[in-house]
Amino acid sequence: MPTPFNQSVIDEFRANEGRVGGPFEGGDLLLLTTTGARSGKRHTTPLGYVRDGGLLLVVGSNLGAPHHPDWYRNALAHPTVTVELGTEEFEAIAVPAEGERRDRLFRHVVAAEPGYADYQARTSRVLPVVVLERPAHESGIPAEADTFADKMVQVHLWLRGQLRHVREETDAYFAALAAHQGPGTPPAPGLGLQIRQHCLAFCDALEFHHTSEDTHLFPAMAGHHPELRETFDRLAEEHRTVARIQGELAALLADLGGTDPERFRSELARMSRQLTAHLDYEEEHLLPILAALPWPPGPPAA
Repeated sequence: MPTPFNQSVIDEFRANEGRVGGPFEGGDLLLLTTTGARSGKRHTTPLGYVRDGGLLLVVGSNLGAPHHPDWYRNALAHPTVTVELGTEEFEAIAVPAEGERRDRLFRHVVAAEPGYADYQARTSRVLPVVVLERPAHESGIPAEADTFADKMVQVHLWLRGQLRHVREETDAYFAALAAHQGPGTPPAPGLGLQIRQHCLAFCDALEFHHTSEDTHLFPAMAGHHPELRETFDRLAEEHRTVARIQGELAALLADLGGTDPERFRSELARMSRQLTAHLDYEEEHLLPILAALPWPPGPPAA
């Protein structure tokens, strides 16, 4: 639960289209909702932010305390977050900046809000700078959905796009590592927080999609289409296979410093092939039926 002070700020923010008084009056403030790393519960935190072009930057200052704030630890475990900015609400992926980029962005933050330099001076830990990345709209994804089939196509195209994005980031990382120039031994291979966060966000979205299908969509459809029992059985088995692959990938990501990048790329390629085949099979067998069901679903019949 938020502290009484934070809750009062949250309530005032939502009641006044993002404007608050007191110590935050006139400042740039957003609400960040994260998923608890251990509890799985949703937590909302008011945070100051700084813009860098089209990017939103927040800092895990914790007022200079010796440990990272809870929202930062939550974002590392579950990168998909919800941002409230003025009257706008949207999902974003929380990606901590690393190395030179982190230092550059922190200098930019301090230039805009000098108080963050004081927070850094109070602690020996490096204050994390987190970029709230708003996922770009993928070309080819329908903006509206009128049927369950449209909605499935939306979700599947987004999943394919995110998987492609992760592969492209991984390839770019390996290319940069291969092109390393300078004296001494090239830096030890590491996946980087950016790849890690995008990969975890993709896995979270895929798990939510499959859970929704297994819990709600498939049982409802099976009652009306007994001829598709073998199809639903196969899809359920494929969901278990994909979940196992996600678990293996999460294990690789658990220790960034000790992760073998070549093994990661191999696992990612295997996961991509199996997931793409699963989505293709699901679309082939279910889209014709789902095209007759309106989205969003109406109220149940009396």
